[in-house]
Amino acid sequence: GILTSGGDAPGMNAAIRAVTRTAIYNGFTVKGILRGYRGLVTNEIVDFHSSSVSNIIQLGGTILKTARCEEFKSVEGRQQAYENLKAAGIDALVVIGGDGSFNGAAKLACETDIKVACIPGTIDNDLNYTDYTLGFDTAVNTVLNAVNNIRDTMSSHDRACIVEVMGRSCGDIALFSAIGGGADAVVTPEKGLDLDALAAQLKQGEKLGKSSNIILLSEGVCSAQSLKEQLAAVTDMTLRTVTLGHVQRGGSPSLRDRLLAARFGVKAIECLIAGKKAVAVGVRNEEIVADDLQKALAYPAADRSELFRVCEILCR
Repeated sequence: GILTSGGDAPGMNAAIRAVTRTAIYNGFTVKGILRGYRGLVTNEIVDFHSSSVSNIIQLGGTILKTARCEEFKSVEGRQQAYENLKAAGIDALVVIGGDGSFNGAAKLACETDIKVACIPGTIDNDLNYTDYTLGFDTAVNTVLNAVNNIRDTMSSHDRACIVEVMGRSCGDIALFSAIGGGADAVVTPEKGLDLDALAAQLKQGEKLGKSSNIILLSEGVCSAQSLKEQLAAVTDMTLRTVTLGHVQRGGSPSLRDRLLAARFGVKAIECLIAGKKAVAVGVRNEEIVADDLQKALAYPAADRSELFRVCEILCR
């Protein structure tokens, strides 16, 4: 069985395709579960064939759809899901999603005889056991394109713009986009907001003759409007705000995300064939890895000190 859960991310369809075709290649019957864990509870399970995943590798979103499911958080809900899985002849499940989806899979594997393999699909890049999650690269490139366009108009008017990006409590989208997009400042949950230092940095940019200032703001700190109001109280800069929102979650996946999806999908099936009970597939140092699921969920946060140092140097 295959399901996608939590927020959608570019590359999920490519992963669905890779899992389906790898499973069929190895002689398995494949079922698609619609609307994530809700579909497990409500028995929205359909047959999947090789043709079911034709012409989807380039599509954003997820053809299996995704939804929240409070029922699955209860023992009774998971028992109903298990009964539906067994009735459909499913004894192994591939879950594509983020940390909440992984935790649901871990509970299912712990409480039943269902084997699970998890693929990290979230633009936030907040699963610490893997260097990159599926969808992150595409999302960051979407932000870069937006920043390029925003800079054009800010330069024309000698203005500063606060660009709010997604990421929840992880600042990777903001940090990576700030470096790649040549931003003048970045504000992330990891570093927090030092208003006086930020104001001084922007004023220094004005003295150096910068024609625009782009501030990348992670949503986990505050809203763009809130930061604008705070900066307006300590500077006389003309500020504009842009909240990119869900545009970051859509779009055709990048080559990197398509390659990760293919490699993740193959590895997930190989782990299930090998009899692994509960694993999380990921990438570290460009090598595809498979960690015990509980171990993967307990990984410490990645050290971004070097990237913050690079950003500090280049934002001057």
